[in-house]
Amino acid sequence: MKNFIQPGDVIDFTPAVAVSSGVGYLVGAALFGVASSDVSANTQGAFQITGVVEIAKTSALAIVAGDRLFWDSANKVVNKTATSQMCVGVAVSDAANPSATVIMKLGSVPVSGA
Repeated sequence: MKNFIQPGDVIDFTPAVAVSSGVGYLVGAALFGVASSDVSANTQGAFQITGVVEIAKTSALAIVAGDRLFWDSANKVVNKTATSQMCVGVAVSDAANPSATVIMKLGSVPVSGA
């Protein structure tokens, strides 16, 4: 296929702020990835946009496998707050309250019936 660009599991972003390895970054309103290594501000770097990752979550929050997870860009964690945040994945395992991380499948998950 002459118009194929790349598989698309990892895409290069140029974030406006520094992003540490393993931390998420939201590009625009709908493209989310997790930095594969430390990326300096205004420098192109690799971000994982598909697959399963372990990512920081709101510590004081219990998460159950199957919960939709949303990106809190101010605190650089995922949580279950849909208001004013983008769905960036779904939990694939439980995570207790308190705990620092959750295992998440990357990708937006639509609301049931949407």
